[in-house]
Amino acid sequence: MSITETQSHFLENYDIHEFDIPLTSVDMTIFTIEDDLLKVLLVKRAQFPAKGEWALPGGFINLKSDGTLNDTVSRKLKEKTGVEISHLEQVATYGSAVRDPRGWSVTIAYMALILNENITLISDESSEEVVWLPIGDIQDNYQLAFDHNVILADSYQRLKNKVQYTSLPINLLPQTFTLSELQKTFELILGYNIEKKSFRRRLLAAEIIVETGEMRVGSNRPAKLYCAKASSKEHFFQRSIEGPRN
Repeated sequence: MSITETQSHFLENYDIHEFDIPLTSVDMTIFTIEDDLLKVLLVKRAQFPAKGEWALPGGFINLKSDGTLNDTVSRKLKEKTGVEISHLEQVATYGSAVRDPRGWSVTIAYMALILNENITLISDESSEEVVWLPIGDIQDNYQLAFDHNVILADSYQRLKNKVQYTSLPINLLPQTFTLSELQKTFELILGYNIEKKSFRRRLLAAEIIVETGEMRVGSNRPAKLYCAKASSKEHFFQRSIEGPRN
């Protein structure tokens, strides 16, 4: 019998339940900008365990429809928001015998950035409510289900760290924007002001945004409108961003 035939015979007779299989899920920290605030999507659970508690959106892997973990995340996010994600990345894996009362469980945590346009938040049989809440309010006032406070804190720290040396905030902006709007988005995530001249030099020198030739006209002086190049959604800068100068 050849090696191929031996392996085929082994797989045909292999019992996947010979070893214990932990509950496996994905959980998502989904960030957006709304009303000049950095917000996170939360769901109020409609089912046990933790019924009536707030949690990060997520769910179990569908072995029939999900070919990869990213498929699971994309499916669950589309179910809750009705739109595609702007940016998605894996943050960490969490697993223990006590994080879920149903049994030994593993969850793979993702961070997503989404533009707050054309979004219709959707409740289903698993969620009583789906809402955007400011990150500061959640951290100060909400005890989330399972270990979701830890996942939220880790995801937010990942986002703040990456914003110091990448162009990730562009994913939270509409197709056209001003430099002031872009800087404000960076500042909302970081939690502090950025030195204006240094920031603008960094963005323009990186050649990741281009002028549209149009102007934003309002109560202030007209401002040039820019759009991002296709390759700019996660550009890496050579130096970390600067805070305000004393």
